Amino acid sequence: VQLQASGGGLVQAGGSLRLSCAASGSIFSINAMNWYRQAPGKRRELVATITNGGSTNYADSVKGRFTISRDNAKNTVYLQMNSLKPEDTAVHFCNALVQRSPTTTFTNYWGQGTLVTVSS
Repeated sequence: VQLQASGGGLVQAGGSLRLSCAASGSIFSINAMNWYRQAPGKRRELVATITNGGSTNYADSVKGRFTISRDNAKNTVYLQMNSLKPEDTAVHFCNALVQRSPTTTFTNYWGQGTLVTVSS
């Protein structure tokens, strides 16, 4: 199973970006899909979570600005980021809890990370 993240880049404060993360390989089902981020010199932090039923949860720092969504048919999770701030600058990672077959347990997989840079 591989997770391929894309959509990062350089944007001015107040701007928007949309991240995508597609899971591929031997996949039977995907439970939660998440976005994390890690700023220079800081710990990786959970930004947003979406369950396979569509329930969402956000870090307080991004509530009202970011929206997580998923397309289960495409095994893809998105993160729409609006009103970006310089403090949102970080490498953003996607993460998914994947079941590879009906007889296996769920395993945590990570994407490679995509850099978001917000200039002031």
